[in-house]
Amino acid sequence: MADAVGSIDTPDAQDEAPENQKKSRKGGKRAKKGPLKRLALFYRQIIAELRKVVWPTRNQLTSYTTVVIFFVAIMIAVVTVIDYGLSHAAKYVFG
Repeated sequence: MADAVGSIDTPDAQDEAPENQKKSRKGGKRAKKGPLKRLALFYRQIIAELRKVVWPTRNQLTSYTTVVIFFVAIMIAVVTVIDYGLSHAAKYVFG
């Protein structure tokens, strides 16, 4: 019976590493840099990622804020009604 593809018994071709391949150093490229250079690189990467962000326009921001405030107000009202009802139910049941 033939083994299935990806069987545990037979290793995949990509899992086998050639014996003459040089082992990588521990730490890679970061081992060469000092802590201040790594920190500067980190902040440069943060700024590069923030430049990729699509920021909303003022009109979009206003509409999103209005929707959030309206939703929060509705949720406050729902929780208030439920709390009021449960408090009256508890007073009725326990005296």
